[in-house]
Amino acid sequence: MPELKQLDAGHAPEVLAFELANRAYFAASISDRGDDFYDHFADRHSVMLAEQEAGGCAFYVLVAADGSVLGRFNLYDFKDGTANLGYRVAQHVAGRGVATATVRELCQLAAARHGLRTLRAATSHANVASQRVLAKAGFVPVGPADPADLGGKPGTWYQRDLALQP
Repeated sequence: MPELKQLDAGHAPEVLAFELANRAYFAASISDRGDDFYDHFADRHSVMLAEQEAGGCAFYVLVAADGSVLGRFNLYDFKDGTANLGYRVAQHVAGRGVATATVRELCQLAAARHGLRTLRAATSHANVASQRVLAKAGFVPVGPADPADLGGKPGTWYQRDLALQP
């Protein structure tokens, strides 16, 4: 059974393997991170851990029984009880309810562990799968997203009040 774990230094090799194995799949629906992201991944991973330690964000990985990463789920830009949510799952588990179940679990953690009251997530109009995940996890559309937030693509912001746990 996959387990949602808070990101730590030991996850770096598996997270990089996950990102590389799914790079083309991700680029089909969201902006590619570029070669620099992969070339300097160890540095970026350390920065993320420092940001998490400082308390302004929380990064999670969904880990399979064999230790491989099936998905990344990030809470970032904590402010006044609100945070943004970003996520991505491996191609081989997409469409199986993994993202929806994990986003639901993360909503509970966001409230209980991080004291958050509201989560927001932006998705492009073209990313129908992500829109479905958000809707199934209790998010509702709240307005247009700035294309600059979505790699130049038009999209929508979704929001969930965590006090309204399903």
